[in-house]
Amino acid sequence: MISVGIRCDAGPRTGVGHLVRCVALAEELVHQGVAVHFLSDLGGVAWAHAQLERRRLAWHPAPYDEVGLVAASARLGLDALVTDSYELPPAHAAAVRATGRVVMTVVDGDLLGQPADVYVDQNLDADLVAPDLPPGAVRLAGLDYALLRTAVRERRPAAPRDAVSGRTPTVVAFFGGTDAFRAAPVIGRLLVATGAAFDAIVVAADDGLRDELLAVAPGPGQRLRVIAPTDELPALLADADLAVSASGTSTWELLCLGLPAALVRVVDNQILGYERTIARGLAAGLGHLPTLRAPGIEADTAVRVLRELLTDAAARAALSARAWAAVDGRGPERVASALLAAIRSASVSPHA
Repeated sequence: MISVGIRCDAGPRTGVGHLVRCVALAEELVHQGVAVHFLSDLGGVAWAHAQLERRRLAWHPAPYDEVGLVAASARLGLDALVTDSYELPPAHAAAVRATGRVVMTVVDGDLLGQPADVYVDQNLDADLVAPDLPPGAVRLAGLDYALLRTAVRERRPAAPRDAVSGRTPTVVAFFGGTDAFRAAPVIGRLLVATGAAFDAIVVAADDGLRDELLAVAPGPGQRLRVIAPTDELPALLADADLAVSASGTSTWELLCLGLPAALVRVVDNQILGYERTIARGLAAGLGHLPTLRAPGIEADTAVRVLRELLTDAAARAALSARAWAAVDGRGPERVASALLAAIRSASVSPHA
């Protein structure tokens, strides 16, 4: 049996985006008969641990240095290592690659000096740029390689959503497993400020966020329900009329579902993806989170955007059509196939 290690982390400040897309790849690898081992620091985030436990994915503490990573690769009999991290020193992957094992690295634009045999950049329009790669390396770029969880892929509709007017729209707002920058209460207040009717579910990552959201007073015809992070999120999204989320890895899940979405740019490394997505008309843009916390032009603009989406079923349907056409949900299959092809072509012992 082929064995693959995945080196990624999660945490209260770093979030869970790297883990989520690696879990999506792991699901497909397991489906294809591959043994998968996560070597991860999960930062004490219970939701992150649960993602591995419920899928019965093997988890091992993250090795401290490259020596430990090489030793773990040998102990586990790994044929390949997948890395997905902004923090991991390039020397770690280089040491594993020097043993003859295949290395695949998931990146977001900048390669960050990471050595690899296969690079995956799942971002919109990543295929329009061509960074310098190490000799012999290949790069899988663009939304065709978006790493989406099975729970999302299996809920992809057969066609974009139709315009359905005359009913109160349902909204799901979520900002990752930790909501490290406390976006949920900001969005809750903006939704209420629209004055439009809605039935919203907002995910609160911790008790403090829950208390802030419960303090937001909905207006007439508005309902604001607060829930904890849940594995049922894909099902909630599949039944929603509108999603509000941070621009990031979850964006590609929303597009795959053909779900009209309003995105918030939370951190600087989301700028390129956010701007490309909005420019292509695949989602609506609410702006940069810090500018939405207090009254002003930016907050007023975000309220207008949300009001239009809540009151205009045709506008939501147009977003749905463009989103649905952008991501077909087969990214994990393509990435897993490329990794397995690289492993087979390497033809080296996993115990080198």
